[in-house]
Amino acid sequence: MDNRTVLISGAGVAGPALAFWLRRHGFAVTVVERATGLRPGGQAVDVRGTARAIVDRMGLTARIRAECVREQGMAYVDARGRTRCRMPVHAFDGEGIVADIEIERGDLARLLYEETRADVEYVFDDSIETLTQTGDGVRVTFARSAPRTVDLVVGADGSHSRTRALAFGPESAYVRPLGAYLAYFTTPYRNETGWFELHNAPGGRVVGTRPTRHGATSALFSFVSPPLDLDRRDRDAQQRLLAERFADVGWRAGELLAAMPDAPDFYFDRYGQVKMDAWSAGRVALLGDAAWCPSPLTGQGTSLSLVGAYVLAGELAAAPGDHVVAYRRYEETLRAHVERGQEIPGGGISGFLPATRTAIRLRDAAMRAMTSRPLRGLTAKLVFSQADGLTLPEYAVAA
Repeated sequence: MDNRTVLISGAGVAGPALAFWLRRHGFAVTVVERATGLRPGGQAVDVRGTARAIVDRMGLTARIRAECVREQGMAYVDARGRTRCRMPVHAFDGEGIVADIEIERGDLARLLYEETRADVEYVFDDSIETLTQTGDGVRVTFARSAPRTVDLVVGADGSHSRTRALAFGPESAYVRPLGAYLAYFTTPYRNETGWFELHNAPGGRVVGTRPTRHGATSALFSFVSPPLDLDRRDRDAQQRLLAERFADVGWRAGELLAAMPDAPDFYFDRYGQVKMDAWSAGRVALLGDAAWCPSPLTGQGTSLSLVGAYVLAGELAAAPGDHVVAYRRYEETLRAHVERGQEIPGGGISGFLPATRTAIRLRDAAMRAMTSRPLRGLTAKLVFSQADGLTLPEYAVAA
């Protein structure tokens, strides 16, 4: 088999990372993205554990570190802004833990795009409409572009993946809600503390601010809720809901909500995990959040995407081109690592969004204990071990 032409849906982190490695292995790659261009901003994401070795192999560590978010750590505050507990960035120095590389999602996506745009075809403002598999390839139609036939298709288009829906079935079969929602957006409010500050309120609600590398401040709102009958593209309805849910929270909530309608990058979604028995169907495979979204609570989404891109491209090259063999080895190599990465630390949703004042106090006490000297080593193992433990295969790169 040859199978040298690959169409990737999604130009976030996973898609361009896969394109990077596929080009190294001599594949012809096209990336199609629904948005009109790269999506700027977004929350800070972590590159941790095995993923640090991946960016080293890509030669990107220095560039990523140059654009890191400079943050002191996480701090929970009361309604008057007084610190209740903190987890500094360097809380686990000396415990065998290498500090995460933290970078804004939009900055990482841009770096990956810049590394690949010279020899990867990017098609923005378009999306896959249909996929028809044959013995020789996949016939693809698009919302705007002319149809084309490619050897392989990879969906790297997030937890609401259109590719997954076309090749595997409806989202409801694979996305498991975790019982909460989140929103974030950029605001003119200035967080001058250097800390990711969070204020919990009874009823399973939290509002937070974190400084960005570009001098702005990102606002976070999150709340516990059963599934809502809310169109995920109806921005006005989402903002009305947030204004109602957080009207009595206090701290900075009021001024952040007032700035929300003017935010250029407002994002709203539910917390959920993607669980699938298989990440491929015929010539179509899934990568990153489309295949295994671990939820933002794990802090593992970006790292798993980077590792997955390296392994998928490497197995396709090693097969060589036999997608049946490559996809099987891709899953065999990654399945256990992904399942570890999907483990939610710290009590899950209830730990992040405690329901009562008593539960909030208990969570704060637990965090103080976690960062104390007697428990620091155990905490480091529990929180960070999921990102390690995978021995990366070595793949020969095309001359």
